[in-house]
Amino acid sequence: MKSFFKRIISRAVQNDFIWAFLNTTIIRVAEFAKSERTNVEEAHKKDPIVNIQDALMSISPDLTVKHGPFRGMRYPAKNAIGSVLFPKIIGSYERELHWVLERICSNKYSEIIDVGCAEGYYAVGLAMRIKGVKVFAYDTNNEAIDLCERMAQMNNVAERLATGSLCDATILQSIPFTRKALVISDCEGFEKELFTKETVPFLAQHDLLIEIHDFIDIEISSMIRKHFQKTHLITAIQSIDDITKAHSYAYEELGNYSLAERRILLAEYRPQIMEWFYMTPFLRKRE
Repeated sequence: MKSFFKRIISRAVQNDFIWAFLNTTIIRVAEFAKSERTNVEEAHKKDPIVNIQDALMSISPDLTVKHGPFRGMRYPAKNAIGSVLFPKIIGSYERELHWVLERICSNKYSEIIDVGCAEGYYAVGLAMRIKGVKVFAYDTNNEAIDLCERMAQMNNVAERLATGSLCDATILQSIPFTRKALVISDCEGFEKELFTKETVPFLAQHDLLIEIHDFIDIEISSMIRKHFQKTHLITAIQSIDDITKAHSYAYEELGNYSLAERRILLAEYRPQIMEWFYMTPFLRKRE
């Protein structure tokens, strides 16, 4: 068969018209493809690809979070919804917020509302850290809710976790806050519809931690500032890029990995530098 094709090709290239056609199309494409493949292979030599699943099983075979504010929390499956799993298991996920989370965990909230809870990293983690708090976790992804409920069960907080799908401004205001509440939001731009001027009176005495998605709608941050500037102190926290994480996050479990490999393992793949708004009331009613 190979000899048959070789004879066809040999005859074809002897024809000037056919050769001109091949040289300007198929051959040039093949040469470009070969060049690009060479570049990829050279890049792999300089920036080795690490097997993330192998690394995950090496550092935490039982999927227990190793560091950070939720150290000791166990995952029911090798899955994270809307994010990557490895940073959550090692404990570096959204490390920019760790000081805020420690402050949050020192408060005696009666309720926590987590809008966009994914698989339950914050919903379950905060339920573990804050004794007695009732957590309402919402996500429109059914798989996320299933994982969140399983993780709550695994970590013995299921009796204090209620789940739901969509949480809009009306549903948010229907939740019975008995004392001091915290609202966490990571809802991919929906925060513009969730935190309207009509919700401000309802939230005026409560804390909020909102991930801002200006890359989806550039007016989100300015709108939320305008709505809450009279009731809340707004602290903006910026995310850091994945290269900085690789250089600065030192975990003993990653000591044998190269800098290039740590960049892959710790990456959170944000589309740009993002912000969170941590908002606390100027005045709070006496409890």
